[in-house]
Amino acid sequence: MPSLASLLRASPWARALSPADLARVEAETITRICAPGSLVCRKGEAVEAWIGVVDGLVKMANVSPDGKPTSFVLHFLEGRDELTPESKAELDKVLAELKRRPLPDIVVIGHTDTVGTLAYNDKLSLARAERVRDMMVALGIPASRIQVAGRGKRELVVQTDENVSEARNRRVEINVR
Repeated sequence: MPSLASLLRASPWARALSPADLARVEAETITRICAPGSLVCRKGEAVEAWIGVVDGLVKMANVSPDGKPTSFVLHFLEGRDELTPESKAELDKVLAELKRRPLPDIVVIGHTDTVGTLAYNDKLSLARAERVRDMMVALGIPASRIQVAGRGKRELVVQTDENVSEARNRRVEINVR
């Protein structure tokens, strides 16, 4: 019979976890299965119970069963770090999803359109990312779990010439794992 550890490493989620997260899931799974009062108390033995435990732990590790992180995009008004009305409405959904995760690892990347200088857009894109981070922190998500970066006008969704206002480029990307 294969060991619990080998079953965990062979699961579809294993490839999505970092080695540290995989070790944490493995240790927690063994701890729960071998807990006092459980029907199974020999470490390493494969049992059907591991499936439900791993599923729950993978959710705690913020990895979907297909191994993909969750991503969101919010858009901003031109030249400002203020969300568009549509993105303000979407923000509640984003924040609810983030709050549902006990220990999310979040990366917020700000972007701009091509209006303005490179330096101006770098500063604005970072301000947008920081604004979204501050909203998350106000909701109770630890700032230590959130990384921010600004890419300015370097990674356009819609390619344009210089000094073209394009709403789809004025955004933050929020990646959650």
